[in-house]
Amino acid sequence: MANGKFVAYYRVSTARQGVSGLGLDAQREAVTRYLNGGAWESVGEFTETETGKGADALARRPQLRAAIELCRKTGARLLIAKLDRLARNVAFIAGMMESKVGFVACDMPEANELTIHIMAAFAEHEAKRISERTRDALAAAKARGVVLGATGPANLKRNIQDRQRAADEFAANLARTITSYRTAGLTQRQIVEELNRTGVTAARGGRWTLGQLQRVLARLPSSIPV
Repeated sequence: MANGKFVAYYRVSTARQGVSGLGLDAQREAVTRYLNGGAWESVGEFTETETGKGADALARRPQLRAAIELCRKTGARLLIAKLDRLARNVAFIAGMMESKVGFVACDMPEANELTIHIMAAFAEHEAKRISERTRDALAAAKARGVVLGATGPANLKRNIQDRQRAADEFAANLARTITSYRTAGLTQRQIVEELNRTGVTAARGGRWTLGQLQRVLARLPSSIPV
């Protein structure tokens, strides 16, 4: 059974979410489930309302800085409800590792700092490559004369064929990423969250949903676990 000192850190992305509690209750529940009645001593709880983006994540998160400092002073472990509440990019994870503060993501408690660092590096690299390949595929379709979004009779059949081809290519480009996430033990819902977190857009440029991921999985070879 888990034991020791802990500092809980929760983060919501907008002021509206911070006021409404959207997502905050779920994060607290995840931490409670992880503790599960163990011999833990709470030495602090911090809630961050983060707005906007920037290169320096810690500069935008005074509550996280305070939580890390309290962990240093007390020897406590930092608890985060979900991995995506902490792991934003490689540089940020590297900074956390250098802080010498132990942390646990309650949705992936078996993942250590090295595992998370590797996942962040891979996700950051793959997000860039997938975006580039998707942009190139759309440019190639346009060069073939496909009028994207057109539904007229003269263009309908060709558009359907090109959409099917583009969907197959898009799924193939994601195969390695999805395989790595499944190997790391992520569920389909966690994969959706990770794709959205790392900035990988869905086939039509929007955010991922579980249904969209399942349609991509249906186009992948049967050797890839779904």
